[in-house]
Amino acid sequence: MTAIRSEIRFLLNGRKVALAEVGPDQTLLDFLRLDRRLTGTKEGCAEGDCGACTVLVGRLSGGGLVYEGVNACIRFLASLDGCHVVTVEHLKRADGSLHPVQQALVDYHGSQCGFCTPGFVMSLYALWMREPQPTDRAIEKALQGNLCRCTGYESIVRAARAVSSYGEAGADPLAGERETIIAGLKAMRDGARVEIGRGRERLVIPAGVDDLAAVLEAEPDATIVAGATDVGLWVTKFMRDIALVVFIGGLEELRTVSEKDRGLTIGAGVSYSEALPHLAARIPALGPLIDRVGGEQVRNMGTIGGNIANGSPIGDMPPPLITLGATLTLRQGRKRRTIPLEDFFIAYGKQDRRPGEFVEAVHVPLPDAGTHFAAWKVSKRRDEDITAVLGAFNLKLDADGKVAEARIAYGGMAATPKRAAGVEAGLIGKPWTAATVERAMAAYEHDFTPISDMRASAAYRMLAAKNLLKRFFLETSGAGGPLQVSRDEAA
Repeated sequence: MTAIRSEIRFLLNGRKVALAEVGPDQTLLDFLRLDRRLTGTKEGCAEGDCGACTVLVGRLSGGGLVYEGVNACIRFLASLDGCHVVTVEHLKRADGSLHPVQQALVDYHGSQCGFCTPGFVMSLYALWMREPQPTDRAIEKALQGNLCRCTGYESIVRAARAVSSYGEAGADPLAGERETIIAGLKAMRDGARVEIGRGRERLVIPAGVDDLAAVLEAEPDATIVAGATDVGLWVTKFMRDIALVVFIGGLEELRTVSEKDRGLTIGAGVSYSEALPHLAARIPALGPLIDRVGGEQVRNMGTIGGNIANGSPIGDMPPPLITLGATLTLRQGRKRRTIPLEDFFIAYGKQDRRPGEFVEAVHVPLPDAGTHFAAWKVSKRRDEDITAVLGAFNLKLDADGKVAEARIAYGGMAATPKRAAGVEAGLIGKPWTAATVERAMAAYEHDFTPISDMRASAAYRMLAAKNLLKRFFLETSGAGGPLQVSRDEAA
């Protein structure tokens, strides 16, 4: 019999918090500002885009303690059970003076109106603890999810370079308190399921994956929340009622990555940030793609499984995983079944997921030696923007230079992530030449009927999809120079 607890417990800055009254859609931002009057955490966009609400969340991982920047505006309060929340008010030196990150921003004029500044402080704080001497690329990546209308960013970047001249990361209070925090968080782990509220207006935090399966068997219509980077907007932007809510972000059994038999198995709760080193090391083309999924805060919260399970036609991970031949393990109670990822997507908003069933893991085959693989995203803004078109390509040539295998998939071109079956057929068995590619492109109009919306017109999407295939040919045939130049290279 699973023990049940009727409150969530977490650490907020230096204090333990226990709450028995928590709404299933209550956000961390509202709790901090309205309940605890910690108003340094700002509300800007309420959709995880501007970074003004950035706080750090520390959680136990592998016996250690990991701190990550997250968006408090779309992070649900209940998801923080067993975590340590750190807000800008907690930052200071031992003598009470400004923290090194704050002092650097003052001295290098990294703030003007000041509204966004606490969010920048917290993002740079997370970076400083992780990399005390960061490169410019690391700084820019850490600040992808923070927007500022005043400074032009250069002064903020200069301050980020200088933080370690104001103090040592190893002497920071969070570093000194680490063992105490770990002990406090471990003491909160009682192995109980959390249930708060009544009827449909309640929330559940399962005790483990087996308990999750049991909960969903009893409540098949529950809303499953992992990172909340999508569901959070259902609440803040669309005012949707999401109860009953089952929170799975804290289930360590779903946050594992393993390699076996030339493939990676990624638990459904693994975040983009956690998956990145594994995927980038074994499938290098996925590294730059994941780096463009939202900002750092979104990648710390959002999960690979969630990106798949919500079935969005513009999700960034399904197209490349489909071309790699990925499969899903779906679980319902004690039963499991494994299906090809591409078969999971049936129609817009409809997936092959039975009542009470959940995505447990995704299995990603590793490309063989000699396989050509690429995935490229087209969006209005390079960083932290939603996909207009995403193309993924997996090609294998035979000894004669003919196409032996071709798998091509797109996001943003149909109601679901979809393969370009006609284009593939036009390539297979043909020599890998510009003429073959040109002839095969005639099939795009038969494979896809894209729509026009705020992100791109149908004509633009079609042209971009074709041009991505051209780019793939040029990059795999050695025809021409670099097709993408970074800002640093251009300079």
